[in-house]
Parts: sequence; structure tokens; C-alpha cells
Amino acid sequence: MRKLIGYTVLCIAFGMLFMVIIQRVWIGLILIAIFVIVGYNLFSCD
Repeated sequence: MRKLIGYTVLCIAFGMLFMVIIQRVWIGLILIAIFVIVGYNLFSCD
């Protein structure tokens, strides 16, 4: 569980850094939605 929490915090940090570089809100929101869907599908695959 600690590894999952650490990985999540690391991904959030990279996402925040990426949003500082992009500076376009709509593109960032679209990328967040895409990454959440892809990450959920990869995490819950059976």
C-alpha cells in the first residue's frame, strides 16, 4: 500500500510540473482526463 501511495504522489508531482510548463488549462484538463482513464484501465485489468 505504501508503494501505491508513493507512486500516486510521484505522479501528482509530475503532473503539477507538467502543468506549470504547459500553462493552458483546457489542454491540461483534457490530458488529465485521458491519463485518468488510461491509468484506471491499466490498474484494474484482469
